[in-house]
Amino acid sequence: MKLLFVTSNRIGDAVLSTGLLNHILREHPEAHTTVACGPDPAPLFTEVPNLDRIIVMVKQPRAKHWRALWRETVRTRWDLVVDLRASALAYFLWAGERHVFRPSNEPVHQVVQLSQFLELDKIAAPGLWLGQKQVMAAKRALPPGPPILAVGPTANWAGKQWPASRFADLILRLIAPGAILEDARVAVFGAESERLAARPLLDRIPKERRLDCIGRFDILTAAAALQECAFYIGNDSGLMHIAAATYTPTLGLFGPSREEIYAPWGDHCAAVRTKLTYAELSAMPQFSPSRRETMMGSLAVEAVEAAAVDLWRRCHPVPVSQVASGGN
Repeated sequence: MKLLFVTSNRIGDAVLSTGLLNHILREHPEAHTTVACGPDPAPLFTEVPNLDRIIVMVKQPRAKHWRALWRETVRTRWDLVVDLRASALAYFLWAGERHVFRPSNEPVHQVVQLSQFLELDKIAAPGLWLGQKQVMAAKRALPPGPPILAVGPTANWAGKQWPASRFADLILRLIAPGAILEDARVAVFGAESERLAARPLLDRIPKERRLDCIGRFDILTAAAALQECAFYIGNDSGLMHIAAATYTPTLGLFGPSREEIYAPWGDHCAAVRTKLTYAELSAMPQFSPSRRETMMGSLAVEAVEAAAVDLWRRCHPVPVSQVASGGN
């Protein structure tokens, strides 16, 4: 069986689509898969079983990237084409079966929408494919020891970033004596280009407990590293969805994005949002990726702390001293 799976240009959406691909591969374990996606999420698919090829789609003017993808795929007889980007590509390929997803703005989570799209009996929860290379690299980088609290203080635009100073206030509360993560180490994740934004947080974490993971891993090794952590707190971002897909308890922080559609998925996850609603924030002049100010100001440290404590107790009904690194 030859499968063409066309997924997102963005990391978060690509992660959310992995449940659908996992379902198809469980139904058709003999399938040879070609994945087409943007350059940022492409490495997430390198360990897909029976992977034939990853076609990286670089967005071009006048939809030239779609014509390029057609040229790469038109000579193949596909048994199944699944296009999650609502293009016309599938209708111009030789395919035995084709499915084209058209997203909705209804307040229904993206994972549910994708599962309903293929009329699945069960919701297809996201899950990543990790190779031995990534797992071993993560274990070397995060040696055994006290539990690790992972933090993702950045996002793809400033409006979605909770101030780093508030992250620092939160973390110091959560690792204080008597708190839920009193013995924990703190790993800060992000790209090297985001180091300046994360600096106010890095500087306030006690050196002996700080694990600086900024720019340290490729995306799939970062996933393996997050799998080693006991808890994750971060802004709405691709990294948040990666953490959730590794089944690490994940708390996502939301403001100018819709948690009812994009909250981290799973019973081990939760979301907390600003006092201001998405509708209120999206009506503001600064609601634009080109603006450089946060829109997360109405989210109090106390609110995030309460949500973190609630999720921790739900996922870890044992004392923190009994939770080892990698014990999620």
